[in-house]
Order: sequence, then C-alpha cells, then structure tokens
Amino acid sequence: MNVPCCRETYTCPQNTSGTPANTVVTAPNLFLLRAKLYVLFMFGEFLKNLIQPQPDRLSGFDASLALAALLVRIARADGHYDPAEVARITAVLRKRFDLDEQSAVDLRQQAETLEAEAPDTVRFTRAIKDAVPFEDRAGVIEAMWSVVLIDGSRDHAEDTVLRLVSNLLGLTDMESAQARQRASDRLDQAD
Repeated sequence: MNVPCCRETYTCPQNTSGTPANTVVTAPNLFLLRAKLYVLFMFGEFLKNLIQPQPDRLSGFDASLALAALLVRIARADGHYDPAEVARITAVLRKRFDLDEQSAVDLRQQAETLEAEAPDTVRFTRAIKDAVPFEDRAGVIEAMWSVVLIDGSRDHAEDTVLRLVSNLLGLTDMESAQARQRASDRLDQAD
C-alpha cells in the first residue's frame, strides 16, 4: 500500500545547516531543517544571554544545558575528551535530570556544541549559580569530580577549572574535597 507523503517544500535562500543554497527541501527533511535552525537560534539566544553583563535567570532547560556544557568543559580541560568521560557525563545527566538514555545523549551533544562556542567559564558558572540552590551545589561539584576522576587520572588543568567553579559556586576547598571523596568512593563502588 502506498501512502502519499507530504509535498511541503521549502527552498533554502542561503547555506543553512549544511544545506546548499537554493536546494528544495521536502517534508521529512524540512522537519529536520527546522529543528536544526531552532537549535541554532536557541544556542544563539542562550549565548547572547550568557555574555550580557547582567544575564537573565536561566530556564530549567537552559540551566540543564549550562550544567551539561560545564561538565563537558571540565572533561575537555586536559585536552583529552575520553569515551569514559563522555559516558560519565551522559550518566550524570540521566540521573540528575531524570532522563532516558537518548535524551541524555541529545543533551550532552548539544552541550558539546555549546561548550565549544561558549564564553568563559566564569559566566557559565554564574548562570548555574543563579539556577541551582546553594544546598544542591555540592552535588553539582560532586558530579563534576566524577567526570574528572572517571578516566583514572587527575590533571592539573581539570583541577584548576574545578577549583575555580567550586569557588564561584560559593563552596570552600574543604567542601570540594569532600565532594571529590564522595565521587571517588562512588566510582570505586561501581567498579
């Protein structure tokens, strides 16, 4: 049985999301193109908000995306973005935001894109500080430590970024050390 497909088309006026100019896009591809454009627009708005001197408080999704991007930034701080770190970030996102596997992977992939284009770590952290209550910030640092420790080695660059983030979130070095120990203990139990 043949089912007629939607014949909606759109002619791209310029190169957008890898689509050559003047290409006719049909319905299934049109949906994907619209989704890509929406994501690019949202990243642009998100980044614009982050670089303002007094950014607006982040929405729930934007706060999740900011935290995910900060996890990616910490994982990339040593110049190596290991598969174990990728898997750990996905696991942290699943647990922290109660996501299914695919949603966590999608969020991580969006965060990877955002992290590559985002402003400095201080602005990212400030956005998270505004979105996460103080009593939950130790858990954020613990999640970050779990990403740093997952590859079995601590790197000076990762430690430096994590110390900065911890201080910017209002946690002491002692609270960060306790979060690191909890993360290490949990990783040891998982092995």
